[in-house]
Amino acid sequence: MFNRKKIDIPRLQPSWRAIIGEFPPNQSSQSLWHCQGFSLVEGVPKLSKNKRFAVVGDVSLSNTDLLLKRLAINPSRWQEDHQTLIAWGWEELGKDCLHYLRGIFSFVVWDTHEKQGWAIRDRVGGRTLYYYQQDSTFYISPRLKNLSPYFKKNLDLIALRDYLCTGFIPGKRTLWQGVKELRPGTILSLPQEKIETYWTPQENISQSPLSFDKSSEILRELLETIIQEYLPPQEPVGVYLSGGLDSSCVTALAKQFHQETVHTYSIHFGEDYPNELEFSSLVAAHCQTKHHILAISPQEMWENLPITMANLDSPIGDPLTVPNYLLAQLAKQDVKVILNGEGSDPCFGGPKNQPMLLHSLYHNSEQKIDLLSSYLTSFKKCFLDLPNLLNPDIFKQVKDAPSVFEADLLSSADYLNRLMLLNIKFKGSDHILNKVNNLTLSGLLEGRSPLFDSRVVDFSLSIPPHYKLSGAREKAILKQAVSHLLPQEIIDRPKSGMMVPVHFWFRKFWTRKAKSLLLDKKQLLLLILSEIQLKIG
Repeated sequence: MFNRKKIDIPRLQPSWRAIIGEFPPNQSSQSLWHCQGFSLVEGVPKLSKNKRFAVVGDVSLSNTDLLLKRLAINPSRWQEDHQTLIAWGWEELGKDCLHYLRGIFSFVVWDTHEKQGWAIRDRVGGRTLYYYQQDSTFYISPRLKNLSPYFKKNLDLIALRDYLCTGFIPGKRTLWQGVKELRPGTILSLPQEKIETYWTPQENISQSPLSFDKSSEILRELLETIIQEYLPPQEPVGVYLSGGLDSSCVTALAKQFHQETVHTYSIHFGEDYPNELEFSSLVAAHCQTKHHILAISPQEMWENLPITMANLDSPIGDPLTVPNYLLAQLAKQDVKVILNGEGSDPCFGGPKNQPMLLHSLYHNSEQKIDLLSSYLTSFKKCFLDLPNLLNPDIFKQVKDAPSVFEADLLSSADYLNRLMLLNIKFKGSDHILNKVNNLTLSGLLEGRSPLFDSRVVDFSLSIPPHYKLSGAREKAILKQAVSHLLPQEIIDRPKSGMMVPVHFWFRKFWTRKAKSLLLDKKQLLLLILSEIQLKIG
């Protein structure tokens, strides 16, 4: 049973809040930076060279040399942080400085002369950014919880529908009416509330593509470049290592190029359950990393669920959330930067595309309702059960509301690339990166996903689909690119996914606990919303 004492809600990082417009007179803060039209709660901005532009945000650039050289600054002489660099770049180049940024970030820029603001999110969605408008005032933060003092807690029913279908909330909606998520690769101009795109993933296959071998060589060189940029200089680095192809190739590349200790971290759930320790241990030994294995019990999973959900900020239905949280607590003892293998599946044709591909093979029609229903069913969540789960009045309101997936699902791109684009744009930013980065931040670690770098995404959409899924061989080009780095057992093994025995644990350990919890309104609110009151009609 969850402890019935009040849960200590963690201070979510990053914790800043920006307010563009009039600062609410009934709100107070211990730390407040203010200039006309712009207020900053819990943070101090960095200023441009001539003090005109103020920048606040969560910024981790993997390559600063590009922008420094464009600004005619010797990289070896630059001593300031990344936010200050962006402020200097914005003063010189305006929005064009975004083309020189490599890394993950979400930040706000304020022009103190023109009283104009911009909110910006990185290309792939490695960092989150939310905003809410009340009258002529905008509230902006990388964390939903930080915005909670400013909006009413009215549930967005379409967001609830989408969560039940996919296990995460795709697109610009959040669980709260009126609170929006800024999409990856976009700029929000304020107070106009004008949104423009500076980068978007899109299919770009040449009519005369390079050969498979040449393309795999380019991918290998690209991965080597990105990994070297992502490694922290003169300090150890960690890698979440499952033993699958993706995390294994990141581990091998990190070991090849890093001069400091490479720590690897794997999990299992007890000797009675299937695990991948045979493969993760093989890779750790092959790469000579300092390997750590974390055993997670059903009791630990249950007890750490509330704190995990609080750190998630936005709900994600994934059995790996608690293990990700516990891994971060372990890894923070050794490193400040942790790499992961996320991104390979949506970029290079992982196994989650197979149900839809089989549907395409055995059905001649690609009618809207068939494609959308098949895609939503492939998540294996609650799409088919919505009529029974939702109150009839609520179901009537949401059942015909447009889906954020429709435009990409019905586009003219190659069928496999359509599925990949959906997974990159929505599952990638709203589920995978959201989960791993927020839970990595719970350990005050910086999580980096080299296989989800925008350059890898662009490359994956420039090559023929059969380079990615070649017959029954998944991720064919990635396997070719890293084949020299890993044991053949890792290259040849099919992807299995992390096997978290939650179904067995529910039957054996959690049934009574879950019933008690779900029938206790106070405990349910505490679990799901971490003391944020939920009001439903």
